[in-house]
Amino acid sequence: MKSFLIYVLVAVLLIYLINHGPKQQDHGSDHHRRLKLRSAFTFTKEKHDPVAFDPLIAEIERRREDRQWEQQYFQEHHKHLSLEDPAAPGHESQPEWEDFMDAEDYVNDEDRFNITSRLITLFPQIDVNPSDGFLSSDELTEWNYQLALKEVMHRTERDMEIQDKNRDGFVSFQEYDPPSWVRQSENDSLAFQLGWWREEHFNASDEDGDGRLNMTEFNNFLHPSDSNNKKLHMWLCKEEVRERDTNKDGKIDFQEFFHGLFDMIRNYDDPDHNASHVFETSREVPAKKLFGELDRDNDGYVSADELLPIVNKLHPGERFYAKQQADYTIMQADKNKDGRLDVHEMIENPYVFYNAVFADDEDDDYDYHDEFR
Repeated sequence: MKSFLIYVLVAVLLIYLINHGPKQQDHGSDHHRRLKLRSAFTFTKEKHDPVAFDPLIAEIERRREDRQWEQQYFQEHHKHLSLEDPAAPGHESQPEWEDFMDAEDYVNDEDRFNITSRLITLFPQIDVNPSDGFLSSDELTEWNYQLALKEVMHRTERDMEIQDKNRDGFVSFQEYDPPSWVRQSENDSLAFQLGWWREEHFNASDEDGDGRLNMTEFNNFLHPSDSNNKKLHMWLCKEEVRERDTNKDGKIDFQEFFHGLFDMIRNYDDPDHNASHVFETSREVPAKKLFGELDRDNDGYVSADELLPIVNKLHPGERFYAKQQADYTIMQADKNKDGRLDVHEMIENPYVFYNAVFADDEDDDYDYHDEFR
């Protein structure tokens, strides 16, 4: 009954805001701002963009990304065919920039995509735990996280379609082609030597041990940091030892830990920390303390087993980035500084939520928002 009354009051407020609230074009300096769609598409291993806050925007960007992905895949795997040939396979699926401009016209047309109305519609879908008329960091984190998981699975399904060459619903190691960032590297390069595409990685992902990866296992293979597979977590720790073990003794001594892993862990715990501003001598004290905590057998080394408790700090998953995005959103839109958002704060700060890329109508320079990258 209490929740019902709250939402009755909220509904009355929302009706008022729709009729009297700020319009998209009335945001002062935002008057000439234009929302530009972006794609998180990449063929490289290291890149992490914030997910789109609005599922409708996410779907538009997903279609755009698919077409870019199809174009690059076609160019890499069918170089003997010309994209200029209308009869070439895949020609029809190549991206037409006019389609993307139409999509941007759509999201910038208040009659077709009204941001105020979208925020009012989405608010109760996020405000669920508890449904009290406010969005907390936890609620926004969960919202971002679920959207991110959907994005990840979409890309996995797309890759599965390519890798499952015999169309049996599984990927074998023999079927699997290494990613382009491996294929384009030299044999003696770090990318080629690391195990991110080798059989050990594949076998760790094969949770049921049948020699094939189903959709879930293949998703874990591509995104091990988001997996609950303990074998994959151990494999990640072994990869850290392999990469940081400069003297190749199979373990991490303090110096190897201090000049690599420590800053990764410290930056995870404190995203605003900048190690370059800290004297090395002052860093040694907390580094030795953490090293001692990890070195459970007190042999002076940290093994892969001993790295397991901090694997989520060495390899942050989607939830970590979802929380970063949620905290940034609240920091920007929380005008009364109570640590949460109400619907009015969201409506007054729409571009905090629709913050892909903006351009001034009178200026060709884009304002890239790189807070989460």
